[in-house]
Amino acid sequence: MRAVQVQEYGGPEVLRTVETEVPEPGPGQVSVDVAYTGVNFADLKARGEGYRVPSLPFVPGLEVSGRVRALGEGVSGVEVGQEVAALTNGGAYADVVVADATTVFPLPSGVDLRTAATLPTVLPTAYALVHAVGRLQPGETVLVQGAAGGVGTTVGQLAKAAGASGVFGVVSGAAKAKYALDHGYDDVFVAPSTNSTASTNSTNSTASTVSAGFVDEVRAATGGRGVDLALDPVGGETFRASLASLAAFGRLVSFGNASSAEPWRVGQPELYPTGLSVSGFSILTLAQTAPDALRALTEKAFAAVAEGVVSLPVTAEFPLEEASEAHRLMGGRTSTGKLLLRVA
Repeated sequence: MRAVQVQEYGGPEVLRTVETEVPEPGPGQVSVDVAYTGVNFADLKARGEGYRVPSLPFVPGLEVSGRVRALGEGVSGVEVGQEVAALTNGGAYADVVVADATTVFPLPSGVDLRTAATLPTVLPTAYALVHAVGRLQPGETVLVQGAAGGVGTTVGQLAKAAGASGVFGVVSGAAKAKYALDHGYDDVFVAPSTNSTASTNSTNSTASTVSAGFVDEVRAATGGRGVDLALDPVGGETFRASLASLAAFGRLVSFGNASSAEPWRVGQPELYPTGLSVSGFSILTLAQTAPDALRALTEKAFAAVAEGVVSLPVTAEFPLEEASEAHRLMGGRTSTGKLLLRVA
């Protein structure tokens, strides 16, 4: 079978299509004939920095749609040939991937395989940020970094559906701002990208991150009050600016570190004066530590798609062999919505 493999860390050019053996599912696992694979920023960090990579060589990819190929011992709830979406622990840039049965989900009625590939990581993450972790209440306001990306696109819609009185986004360019305004946002602030050097295992790469010059605009848009909930996948200075954008008793949820900055630290001096709170979320970690909680979360999130509450546009699609081009597009920070690899 075909697989896109990384044998050394580096830029998009290190992604190479190879022929390899078809993996077989072990106990509690399912193998899937892949139709589409979702491209995520975590894949770029894995390729460039070794993020969550146990060893080289490795095949990136965290989410797929397709049909069940084979069942491992003890698996029930899905059948061979059934259309599913799956969250994987890597290996999804391939014709066949193996996933734990707890992270394989039958498709909701009316959801096709192309749409399904956009769901496993982005939608449960967005749902958790709004509901399970962020606990957004009707009438509250929310600020979202990366409002034009996959998670940002779905968060905007989910926040509106949850009754938010103001949904504000931060993006890196005017085109992204227009896109976000079309997907649930009331106002979008353009904070131009700045270049920051991020260290990798084998080379140095320059990562483009959104500057943190949005705090004054957020305060102005909320009458000086700030927002009730801020969602940050960037880290570094952007994390600190998101914290500074909160209203009294506001909540900040960190769900990534796209800037590759030093891990954030926040303590009593920042939190005590106005009763702020900070929490975190990682769907990949939740899959390992609390799979039952992940499954319940994902079922609710998928239902939101089936009911038409939220949708995630596929804005670019590449053949499996052109995975490097998908990485170049996402790495250039000009993409919006969801990027897919077409496998079968």
